[in-house]
Amino acid sequence: MHRAVAGDDPLALDRETMRQLGYRTVDLLVERLGREAPPLQRAAPAEMRGRLGGPPPEQPEPFEQILEGLERDVLPFGSHDGHPRFFGFVPFAGTWPGALGDLIASACNLYVGSWMEAAGPSQVELEVLGWFKDWIGYPKDAAGSLVSGGSAGNLTALACAREALAGSMRDDLVLYVSDQGHSSVARAARILGFRPEQVRVLPSDDAFRLAPETLLSAMEADTAQGLTPFCVAAQGGATNTGAVDPLADLSAICRERSAWLHVDAAYGGFAVLADRSLLPGLERADSVALDPHKWLYQPFECGCLLVRDGRALRTAFEIVPDYLRDARAGEEEVNFSDLGLQLTRSARALKLWVSLRYFGIEAFRSAIKHSLELAALAARRIEESDALELAAPPSLGVVCFRRRDVGEDGNAGLATALERSGTGLVSSTRLHGRFALRLCVLNHQSTAEDVERVLSFLETAEPEAEAQRYERHPTIVSSWPGLPEADVPSLRALPLFAGLEPDQAAQVAARASLREAAAGESVVEQWSLGSEFFVILEGTASVSVDGEPARGLAPGDFFGELRALEWGAGYAYPRLASVRATSPLRLLVFPEGSLTELVERYPPIAAVIREAVAERLPRHS
Repeated sequence: MHRAVAGDDPLALDRETMRQLGYRTVDLLVERLGREAPPLQRAAPAEMRGRLGGPPPEQPEPFEQILEGLERDVLPFGSHDGHPRFFGFVPFAGTWPGALGDLIASACNLYVGSWMEAAGPSQVELEVLGWFKDWIGYPKDAAGSLVSGGSAGNLTALACAREALAGSMRDDLVLYVSDQGHSSVARAARILGFRPEQVRVLPSDDAFRLAPETLLSAMEADTAQGLTPFCVAAQGGATNTGAVDPLADLSAICRERSAWLHVDAAYGGFAVLADRSLLPGLERADSVALDPHKWLYQPFECGCLLVRDGRALRTAFEIVPDYLRDARAGEEEVNFSDLGLQLTRSARALKLWVSLRYFGIEAFRSAIKHSLELAALAARRIEESDALELAAPPSLGVVCFRRRDVGEDGNAGLATALERSGTGLVSSTRLHGRFALRLCVLNHQSTAEDVERVLSFLETAEPEAEAQRYERHPTIVSSWPGLPEADVPSLRALPLFAGLEPDQAAQVAARASLREAAAGESVVEQWSLGSEFFVILEGTASVSVDGEPARGLAPGDFFGELRALEWGAGYAYPRLASVRATSPLRLLVFPEGSLTELVERYPPIAAVIREAVAERLPRHS
């Protein structure tokens, strides 16, 4: 049992007890970090409730018993930090000195919101931020702060951009992001009050980058409508593919139109430490989000935002109420609470300061280069394989691929089989609508043998596809609005709906309405924002992109799926093509939100729509 110091403090410990608890905890961690374990161990909610549920104890428990419970019931269930064959999502591999830096910050309970209360920790953060600014080519008068991660960095950047260029929220502001943008950009836009029609999700090109001409066309269309292009959220290493947008070209467009360029480099930004040419033009961005808990191998949470015009960051966030006037920053002092969302903030810089100084920058540079070399090795190995094929150009440690001899379900089953075997872990994604396996190399402990072992498994393993969930809906609607003579059988005659059961077809029919269009009439215009989804019943139409003919449409064909499907947080692509009737048209029209619901509920519709997206989206890039 613990020993309290003299006095009445019920939460105090004497120094010897503190040492003993610390020694035992460190022993547990060192032993655990060196133990063999699978990359991922799942558990059902019922199992975890059974292990951990119950009321809090009224009386003290022995510390040894607490640690035993952690070892038995908590720590085994999750992702295992540092496993060399954890290639899914974004692997996380910290360093022991970084963890000790976190221990110091937590044990001292350092507050780093004001200079008055944290001159030492604040200067450490300023020094670390200065290193980052130098690495990406930012000027010395740029400003920034350490945040929880890329999500907070992106939110802070967009808030700063809006305050700098517009002040309070305005209806005419438009934010642009490619379809490879991180979901946190959509979440940030929603938090800041951007409505769906104020966010343009633009199609990426064949290399999954945002083409300057695509951005320019969208901006010109919005300007013609009296809207204000205000910010572009570009990728400095997309989480999905590692792709880097043409930052210099995008910067030139933004400057010409007085728009803010934010670069989400949370995944790939620190690759500049190995080779600055990997992210050309990064230094031209108005703001950059970075994640030291990725390429710099820091413990969670450790993100960063840098803003080229440091005054803009302070102007956006500084608020000094009466109860904080005593702590107001003096000349040359920095209150980090004035540079972001948090008033109460921890000393995130300590782990960076400790680990970077302990190992030296060259060690981190070598670790980053090693990861990039392993990813290049994986890409070459896939290109040489008869069974595997690349699904996207490899970039910044991300390699997307699939096995040739199995379809989408089979490739998903391969990822499942790999995880269940305990050999390794890869994740999956969609690239312009097509399913792909995704291997991400970031762990400084991974080797060429680890890469080979995972790829060899995926080449030869039998997929372990899980049972497909198929939701049926018992409520039946008997008529098709506007078509009293052609009800469910007519709907099921259309290719898109041919795989539905009668009751499902009736449910779909209830969501639709009819529309007619005369020959020559415009049904949708490129860059417009309507979200209806259309299926042609009778007649023909033509599709054009940037004024050039793209394809023709006939009865049974559909259009509008790219705009109708949600990208994230309620945001979607604008109309990426114009459709004009070439003969009298009769259309089945599904209102906004319907297609997303249909795709989620009915796998046969989802399969057809996915195939169409995979075919059509690259044409618009």
